[in-house]
Amino acid sequence: MTVPNSTRRGPRGFGVSGWVPLAAGAVLLIGCSSTVTGHPAASAPNTGTQQVAAQLSTLMPDAAQFPAEYEAVVLPPEAAAQAAGDLTGVGRGATVQPDGCVPPAQQFGSNQTAVAVGTDNRTRATMTVELTRTGQPLSALREQLKRCQQVHVSKAGATTTVTTELQTPPPIDVDDTLALRRTVVPQVSTAGLTQSMQTLTGQVADVRITVTYMTFGDAKPDTTALNELFTTAVRRVEKG
Repeated sequence: MTVPNSTRRGPRGFGVSGWVPLAAGAVLLIGCSSTVTGHPAASAPNTGTQQVAAQLSTLMPDAAQFPAEYEAVVLPPEAAAQAAGDLTGVGRGATVQPDGCVPPAQQFGSNQTAVAVGTDNRTRATMTVELTRTGQPLSALREQLKRCQQVHVSKAGATTTVTTELQTPPPIDVDDTLALRRTVVPQVSTAGLTQSMQTLTGQVADVRITVTYMTFGDAKPDTTALNELFTTAVRRVEKG
C-alpha cells in the first residue's frame, strides 16, 4: 500500500523531519497493490469514545518541562506530518509491504495532531511528544504491530526495513498503554544511518499520547528522561 507524498527537509543536522532530517539514504520507502492519493484522513470517529474538550495545543508540555538538555520547539502542521512519518518509519508517498501494515491514517490540523521536538545537540538524540485525536482504541494499533513486526518500506528507489518490538507497557493509570522499540535500517547500510527509537504510548479518551526517544546508531536510550516526559505529557492531557 502507498501512503501520500511528502518532502523531508530541515535546517539542522539531527532530529525529526522539518527540523532534523534523516540522513540521505534513510529515506522511507515504494510498491504494494493499492495507492492512496492526497492527504490521509483520520479514522471515522467512534461514537462511543469519550472526548477531551481542550485544544491539543494547550495540552502539550511546555519547553521547560522537557529534560534540560533537550531544546524543545513546537512544530507547525506540515512539519508535524513529516515528523509523524519519521516516528513510524513510514513517510508519506512510501509503499509498505506486507499489505495491511501502513500506520493508521491521521489528520494534521491544529486540533488533530500536535508535535513538539526536543533536541540534544551534543548526542544527536531527539525527544518527541506527539498528541493525536483518534476514534480508535490503542488495542487496534497493538494488534497491527503484532502482525507487522518487520516491514519493508520503499520510496524513490530507496528501501528500508522497519522492525518493531513490543515491550512491557508503562505502569501508568490511563485507558491503555504500550511500549515499543523500533529500528529503521536502510538497505544500503552506512554508519550513522540506522534510526533507533524507544516509544511510550498512552491513550486518554480520544487523545493518544506518544513520546519517542530517537537517535541514529545503537546508543542506549535515555529511558529516565523518556519516562519522565511521558508521565508529564499524560498528566497534562488528563488535566485537560
